[in-house]
Amino acid sequence: MKVLIVEDEKTLAYEIDSFLKKSFYLCDLAHNVKSANEKLGLNQYDFILIDLSLPDGDGLEILKNAKKSHPNTAYIIITARSNLKDRVAGLDLGADDYLAKPFYLLELQSRMQAIARRKFGITEELLTIGQFKIDLPKRFVFFGGQNIELSRKEFDLLSYLLLHKNRVLTRAQLSEHIWGTFVNDDYDSNYIDAHIKNIRKKLNVWAATEWLETVRGVGYRIKKS
Repeated sequence: MKVLIVEDEKTLAYEIDSFLKKSFYLCDLAHNVKSANEKLGLNQYDFILIDLSLPDGDGLEILKNAKKSHPNTAYIIITARSNLKDRVAGLDLGADDYLAKPFYLLELQSRMQAIARRKFGITEELLTIGQFKIDLPKRFVFFGGQNIELSRKEFDLLSYLLLHKNRVLTRAQLSEHIWGTFVNDDYDSNYIDAHIKNIRKKLNVWAATEWLETVRGVGYRIKKS
C-alpha cells in the first residue's frame, strides 16, 4: 500500500518511512504543506499521515482539501497538539484516527492495520479465494497445509487485488500502488502482465485460478468466489 507521510520533523519522518518500508509499504515524504499538495496532485494514496503543525500552514487544511480529491484514502493525524478542539476538528473533517506524539511505531502500524480491516471489510486473519487461503499479515499463500512461495511483488499484487475484490484495477493503478510509479509505456504494462502470468502459473499447479480475471484493455480483477 502507498503512504504519504506529511511531517516536518525530518528525523521522525525518516523513522516512520524506514519502519513502514520494512512492512512492505511504499512511502512518499512531504515536510510542508506545499510539498504535500504537490504530491497529492500527482499521486493516489491508501494512507496519508498528517502532522498538524507545519512550517507553512496547518495540516487540517491539507486534510480538508485532500478529502475532496482522495475520498477513499485513510487519514491519520499525528501531532504533538493535545487539545480536544484540534482532535475533534480533524475527526470532523474525516480523519480515521488521531495519534498523539510521542507514539510507538508499532502502535501506528497496528492502527493502520485496524483501519485497513475496516476499510476493506476484513473480519478474519485468513482470507479465502477459490481453494486458497491468504494470510495478509504473515504474507503467506496456502493450499491445504502447503505454503506456496510467491515473490514479494507477486504477493503485493495478489493481496492488493484481493483487498479490492470484484473491482477492476487498471495497470496504472496497480503500478502506482505496488511499484510506486504510473505505467507510462508498453514495457511497464508488460511487466505487470508478466507478474500476473507468474502468479497464475504458480497457483495453477495446485488449483484453477479462474477467479483472477483479465479485463481486456483495462486491467485485472479478482471476482467474488
